[in-house]
Amino acid sequence: MATTGNAGHQVKESIFAWEGKDKSGKTVRGELRAGGEAVVNVTLRRQGIMVTKVKKKAYRSGKKITDKDISLFTRQLATMMKAGVPLLQSFDIVGKGHANPSVSKLVMDLRADIETGTSLNQAFRKFPLYFDPLFCNLVGAGEQAGILEDLLTRLAIYKEKTLAMKAKIKSALMYPVSILAVAFIVTAVIMIWVVPAFKEVFKSFGANLPAPTLFVMALSEFFVAWWYLIFGGVFAAIYFFFRAWQRSLQMQRFMDRLLLRLPVFGDVIRKATIARWTRTLATMFAAGVPLVESLDSVGGAAGNAVYLDATRKIQNEVSTGTSLTVAMQNADVFPNMVTQMVAIGEESGSLDAMLGKVADFYEEEVDEAVASLSSLMEPAIMVILGVLIGGLVVAMYLPIFKLGSVV
Repeated sequence: MATTGNAGHQVKESIFAWEGKDKSGKTVRGELRAGGEAVVNVTLRRQGIMVTKVKKKAYRSGKKITDKDISLFTRQLATMMKAGVPLLQSFDIVGKGHANPSVSKLVMDLRADIETGTSLNQAFRKFPLYFDPLFCNLVGAGEQAGILEDLLTRLAIYKEKTLAMKAKIKSALMYPVSILAVAFIVTAVIMIWVVPAFKEVFKSFGANLPAPTLFVMALSEFFVAWWYLIFGGVFAAIYFFFRAWQRSLQMQRFMDRLLLRLPVFGDVIRKATIARWTRTLATMFAAGVPLVESLDSVGGAAGNAVYLDATRKIQNEVSTGTSLTVAMQNADVFPNMVTQMVAIGEESGSLDAMLGKVADFYEEEVDEAVASLSSLMEPAIMVILGVLIGGLVVAMYLPIFKLGSVV
């Protein structure tokens, strides 16, 4: 955003497509972000270009920018820089070639900042919603050390592996949740529409109904009378639960601890958290970021309040001269294998390589755990659905089975 000198008001900038002739008379074209056509003309005139045409580009609103978009952008930028494509040209290629207009706008905003002399690290820091401190710190370290291409490649690998890990955990958790949601909806439909139809038929039987049938019919009457409160209450409870989870720090800590203690899923979540923790620290350490400074980003990247608290404790101990191995043992949240590998890495001077191996190991463990979890959950869910839906059907058909004796 540009600012007017006198009034101090922000000028809304837009992208302008221009065409003109350079000093040699050759026709040149391009795009420029500016506050108006007059600014475009002045800027290009200073560059020795005689402008013949300027047109404001219409901005199409796009989809929300996701972590996957940022991961793909990082990979594309790293690939082009390794191929020797200049930085500004790389941004042009990525921005113009992306299917999501929101990403294209973000990339062109970054390009405009870099074109004015801003460092890549500082340009990324202007968009904290998409580029976290870990991302910016690694880019800054790469710029200072002159190994930006290598650091962007490491960042792309890190983001791809993190996204893959999150997707596996979500798929493992979403499968049973979605099945239970469908079971609730099917049960509600049976209670509200199917059971009342049976109830009308049973009135003509002139005999006492079995206890299971009476129970289901009473439940159906409750559903029919209060269906709006039941559905409204369920959806409101889910909505406010997730809102509280997002906004309340105490709620986040409680849920993070609870998730780690779940009977089956807790072990998978713990392994995934350790994989992210070690992968993040390995990436930071390999980039040459000091250990104490690296731990600033590691705790948040782990995605769990228990490990965030443990990381802060580890950071405090390391800053006073304690070895990383001892500090991790004192935190009491890492398995013995992890601390032993870290000890070997510290002794051999290859801490980043050892942390990377730990991350690889736990990522494979998560893959196997999710695969076995899916195969175990399918029959269990089938049994639950069979008992629930089958029980309702049997309860409603019991009077029909006894119809012969009544007649």
